[in-house]
Amino acid sequence: MEVLITLAYLTYWTGMSIDKACAILNFFTGLKLSKSQADSLLSQLAADWQIEYDTIGELIAMAAVLYIDETGWKVGKRSCYTWIFSTLSTVLFKCGVGRGKAVLPDVLGKKFAGIGVPDDYNAYHSQFAEHQLCWAHFLRKAIAVSLRNPSNRQYKRLLKSLFAIYYDAVRLSRDGRLSVGRPARVNHLQSRIRMICRRHGEATRGSTDDAKFVRLQNELVRNTDKLFVFVLHPEVEATNNRSERQARGEAMARKMARTSKSASGAKRRGVIMSVLASLSKRLDHFTLGNVLAEIKTWLDAGESIFRKELAAFQLIPSGTPP
Repeated sequence: MEVLITLAYLTYWTGMSIDKACAILNFFTGLKLSKSQADSLLSQLAADWQIEYDTIGELIAMAAVLYIDETGWKVGKRSCYTWIFSTLSTVLFKCGVGRGKAVLPDVLGKKFAGIGVPDDYNAYHSQFAEHQLCWAHFLRKAIAVSLRNPSNRQYKRLLKSLFAIYYDAVRLSRDGRLSVGRPARVNHLQSRIRMICRRHGEATRGSTDDAKFVRLQNELVRNTDKLFVFVLHPEVEATNNRSERQARGEAMARKMARTSKSASGAKRRGVIMSVLASLSKRLDHFTLGNVLAEIKTWLDAGESIFRKELAAFQLIPSGTPP
């Protein structure tokens, strides 16, 4: 098991090629594995962990707050994507799928009952009971336009005002003294957004910086109800960085040409990465020894930490407050 987990970690967690992973195993352990043998071992691990992957998927669908991101790459002329669904303790990778709206109900059901925190991609619209848009994406757009036009005062003014509103919202979100006053504070923040977006409603054409500047304002005003959910619910983060950080490893694997090009390879990657990433959230120290110890408890108890958690959720009567 130690060799198998190490192989999975090197191949998927660090993005190393199977050839190099085998060379490292040989150096440290003296074990000589061919590429085909390593490939078979990883396929067997994914098959053994399929039940854990399915359980993680159920936990994700039952989450109160969910952070979502996606990243893509080309396989020949075809585009492939990995979607990452994250909570504080669980991560699900959906690899080798499209970027269409159908991926969401496949993972979450017809409509997610919790709060979703994605970017502004259209596929996410009307998919959540409550929707918090990622602030980082709006701020980056404002920064990009301002940096390309450092002498433009209206670009600079919007950027400065947008950051001021964001920092005020973060402060209010963290203010433990607020309770019944939060909706009124949110209404005021929404009014400030509308005030600073002086050019919203203008028609735009092309991809000039001025068109992007207007589109950003239109987007902000159109989505004021999705900007400050994190103020009403302090347990919610203002960005989807939790999932975006997980996506960076996938992006690096893509750039290094170590992506899973077949459907079976993509599925295998999704299973193994989901279990490893979820364990990394739950273990005090994500080390080989701790992962092996955790898996040993699964074997001894006959069920994993994920299945125990799911069973606990299912014992709670419907409608019981958290």
